[in-house]
Amino acid sequence: MASQAHKQRTVRRSLAVGVPVALLAAIGVGGTAAGMPVPEGGGARGAYAAGTATLADSPLGAFSNALLPGSVADDRGIDLGGIGSDICPAGRKGEFWTVTDRGPNGQIKVAGSKRRTFPVPGFDPAIVKVRVSGGHVQVLKAIAITTRSGRPVTGLPNQASRDEAPYTYDAKTPLSYDPNGLDTEGIAQAADGSFWLADEYGPSLVHVSARGKVLTRYVPKGLDLKGADYPVVESLPAILLKRKTNRGFEGLAQLPGGDLVLAVQSPLSVPDTAAGEKSRNARLLRFSPKKRAVTAEYAYRFDAVDVVEPGEDDTSELKISALVAVGRDRLLVQERTDKASRLHRVTLPRGPGMLGSAWDETATSPSYEQLEDPAAAGAPVLRKALVVDFNKVAGVPGKVEGIALTGRDTLALINDNDFGMTDGPGAFDTHGRLVDSGIDTTVTYVRLPRPVRG
Repeated sequence: MASQAHKQRTVRRSLAVGVPVALLAAIGVGGTAAGMPVPEGGGARGAYAAGTATLADSPLGAFSNALLPGSVADDRGIDLGGIGSDICPAGRKGEFWTVTDRGPNGQIKVAGSKRRTFPVPGFDPAIVKVRVSGGHVQVLKAIAITTRSGRPVTGLPNQASRDEAPYTYDAKTPLSYDPNGLDTEGIAQAADGSFWLADEYGPSLVHVSARGKVLTRYVPKGLDLKGADYPVVESLPAILLKRKTNRGFEGLAQLPGGDLVLAVQSPLSVPDTAAGEKSRNARLLRFSPKKRAVTAEYAYRFDAVDVVEPGEDDTSELKISALVAVGRDRLLVQERTDKASRLHRVTLPRGPGMLGSAWDETATSPSYEQLEDPAAAGAPVLRKALVVDFNKVAGVPGKVEGIALTGRDTLALINDNDFGMTDGPGAFDTHGRLVDSGIDTTVTYVRLPRPVRG
């Protein structure tokens, strides 16, 4: 049998001569996981990992240039990864739609301040269809996300007034902002084959055609985004302009009736950054594609950070990354840090919730984010019930950002491997090539002890 290193070299040589990416991915090299079949019954035991599959190594430049020729001149030795921003079923058993985030990025401290680096600025976020088979994650199809005129949206920040300044891989040379740029973090497929994506920059909800063209980007009122090559509609609550940097929309789920639910990844910075860093009060929004408007806003309260991750004491580490619809008005909500993750079930009540209330006004004092007991203060906090603590499930990777329900009692989890990047000046060698973290993109099946959907 050929060695793993030989298989990976074969993939790189094949990509160099233009073999289609989908065909190469179908080879299935790089699988290192158990690949066990998912058992038929959960029995009396608790939740357990029933199988794991791994994405093969393949050069990012070849992947990108197959979608948009000439978009990436130098991938700096980075492989395809980062497809774990979200996951949703694609119809056939074992097949899923996933989405990349904005691409390889990191931070390097210069003169005491952190700079955001984009080692492959030509990378374009993509929707990626995969098949999980045995121990392998195979790429079946990839769709580049493009503007109205067919240009790449890129993953670069939009506005100097709101987003981090982008720099080259070594944090020495500034890059240009791009009003088209998207940091895609959530995905759902509509009945007509189009896609809905959650974006962190705006934050925004993005409607994309089945071929990847941005149809409409819904942003908060007052964002004033100029220069985008697609329709931008200011229809989301203005309070969302107070999102923490890099903590916009992350979770996205589509309810059976067609409505969408979005999660702001972290508490808003209302009235200021310090309040947001200390807060455990997050927000979910319900969006009606038919009305093209937000119809409800829900109050959601995190567990204490040391409950989510025992031993952690920094509340600002709390995030929501995944939402899963499990009924007409029921959701699974993931609470996580980069090292730990728990999943709760909530039922969405009728009515607008906090939408349009005083909690949507920045002048309200104390703000919703500052409340220690928001329910007692009149904020309609969602009641939640713990479904599974992934910290207690052996085999679940770190930084799980996407969760899909594949049956009544089985979850598919996908992690974000950050394209193998780490922060700091040691992320690249003296030749500007990636020093890979060794973390793979994986899909892990978790069987629950009881159904979460009737």
